[in-house]
Amino acid sequence: MSSRDPDNDEKRVRIADLILRLRRVGITDQRVVSAIESVPREIFVPPESRAEAYTERALPVDCGQTISAPVIVGMMTAALDIGDRDRVLEIGTGTGYQTAILAKLARRVYTMDRFRTLVVAAESRFKTLRLSNVTTMIGDGTNGWPEQAPFDRIVVTAASDAVPEALKKQVRVGGVIVMPVGPIEGVQKLMRLQRTEAGFDEKALADVRFVPLIPGKAAHL
Repeated sequence: MSSRDPDNDEKRVRIADLILRLRRVGITDQRVVSAIESVPREIFVPPESRAEAYTERALPVDCGQTISAPVIVGMMTAALDIGDRDRVLEIGTGTGYQTAILAKLARRVYTMDRFRTLVVAAESRFKTLRLSNVTTMIGDGTNGWPEQAPFDRIVVTAASDAVPEALKKQVRVGGVIVMPVGPIEGVQKLMRLQRTEAGFDEKALADVRFVPLIPGKAAHL
């Protein structure tokens, strides 16, 4: 009698397909690929969406937010070019999926979201995965986290018409910011900004659609 688990077999197929999709868009850094492969995406999506966990589209989650499509997460992670000694600030914890991937690559991840519901649920997932290098906060992401600055890398998982000045000030010289920039209603550009002594070198990576980055007081939902 076979002891193989059909669910595990199906999951392996889905992950293998995801790795192929990552490679098709040029994501070949083995550290990034291994980090994505090691994080079980299905625990970061609502139960009713788990059959679609590895499909290439954003999925709705609590508080009117979304979990980004897997290849977009891969693109943003690869663009950060994270070293194992880096301190990373993530604006927009969401379900914690990208946070978990970042935590596999960085020395420490500081992640914040304006929705308490999302942060509390994400913290539970981090415990399940035994991620001990993640620090969370509920707050206004447009202000960043000045008490922990400067950061080596900053990633923003919501869109704005410009990168907040507070975030530009909180990334060190040589550091990188990755963020969708553009109109809230419409197509944005996924931007990579590297801080130099003179300012920022900017590069557009892809057309994307993200939920808006909302300034102001945190929503304690």
